[in-house]
Amino acid sequence: MNISGPDKGRGLEGVRFLIIDPDSSFLRGMKQALEQSGAEVYTVETLSKAEHLINKERFDYVISAFDEDRPLIKGFIEEYKTKNPLGQFFVVMQSIYFGYDIEDPLVEYIDDYFFKPIDPQRFALTMESVYGTAEQQSRSLTVVEPFVKQLQPYMVFRSSIMKRVLSDLPRIATSEQTVLISGETGTGKELVARAIHFLSPRADRPFVAINCGAIPDSLIEAELFGHEKGAFTGALRTHRGKFELASGGTIFLDEIGDMPLSLQMKLLRVLEEGVLYRIGGEVPVRVDVRVIAATRRDLRKAIEDGLFRDDLFYRLNVLRVHLPPLRERIEDIPLLALYFLERAFGQMGYEPPYPQLSPGTIDLLEKLPWRGNVRELRNLMTRVATLMPQKTRRVLPIHILPYLDETLDQSLLSTPIHHTPGVFIPIGTPLEKVEEIMIRETLRHTNGNKSKAAKILKISLRTIRRKVKRFNIK
Repeated sequence: MNISGPDKGRGLEGVRFLIIDPDSSFLRGMKQALEQSGAEVYTVETLSKAEHLINKERFDYVISAFDEDRPLIKGFIEEYKTKNPLGQFFVVMQSIYFGYDIEDPLVEYIDDYFFKPIDPQRFALTMESVYGTAEQQSRSLTVVEPFVKQLQPYMVFRSSIMKRVLSDLPRIATSEQTVLISGETGTGKELVARAIHFLSPRADRPFVAINCGAIPDSLIEAELFGHEKGAFTGALRTHRGKFELASGGTIFLDEIGDMPLSLQMKLLRVLEEGVLYRIGGEVPVRVDVRVIAATRRDLRKAIEDGLFRDDLFYRLNVLRVHLPPLRERIEDIPLLALYFLERAFGQMGYEPPYPQLSPGTIDLLEKLPWRGNVRELRNLMTRVATLMPQKTRRVLPIHILPYLDETLDQSLLSTPIHHTPGVFIPIGTPLEKVEEIMIRETLRHTNGNKSKAAKILKISLRTIRRKVKRFNIK
């Protein structure tokens, strides 16, 4: 399986597409993007026009708007595949919800599903990497940057934003300075912390992680710094804290923003002096620990609100890594999805080759909000792998949609993604042509009603009549 990447080539050279959709702006955008990738593209507005074409021409792929007339579309697909046994038929849906019934008789005829809005450029890139030439496919997962290879045992990424964020990580790792990692929940802060540790000179020493927000305030000091026997009721023996256990290595203080103020001063003293006192103890304990902290909170705001010490913040914020949310690193979504899917299959004892992600599935995953970030994507792909029907060869959107209850609000499942009709206008289109396109498509949207079109475009009825005549719009 090869996943689309940011580098555009002409990997669809010689590939022929037929696109069927009543939306002329959609047809124009798709045609331009696919032709830039080297494909030969035919576009028509209706199935009846497409039937005429498939009787004369050979098409590798047909991409069609979903027609509610099931017998009509079924008959068209059968005719197409009779003439092109290796051809593939994709449908374009207006809504993410289309009654994803895996028992639907049409399922066996449809090779993939896509949902509007579709980004033509990204669609072409995906088609290149999945169905393109061997040269294009071979480079789709090629990693050139040495530091990316170095980090791949710990982090899976290829997006330019992650390359920028993590480009200094190997140098950060060799330093002894404290590191503050920020980012939303589920972005991989602990993975980055582990990467820093295992790329550092302390790699053969302990890595100890503690979530400061998961331990009650009354217990966290003992967890971090330990306690002496008899220090309090129930302290039946001396207990070494996390800092002592991590001595010589690295301690990872996750969700440092949740640490109680009363403990922050004691942590600052340990960072400054390298010495701690167990609860109930009078003898200083020297520790040699590299500290990496992480937070989902805005610590500067926490300082303004009196919830975090500014001196501790500046002591932690020597080296900084901010992890972007998954929705800002779309290029990584298919790569991560494939990684988690194959890992889940491997953990279940399946033998490769594993089912692969279809282009429609990649497109769907790239559209989702991912409020839980990488962790949410991992959980979704694990569910899909675990519950997927046996002998499935390709993961289609119909295999993903039933498990989106945690990924997508139920209200969105019955709401078209394509909320507002739009027009695709390629960069470089002359301004006069842009004006003609906007008037033509707005009139199409209003079914020819010039008054409504003028209101939408915020021009007078007289002006739109003059423009219609000038551009010879029927």
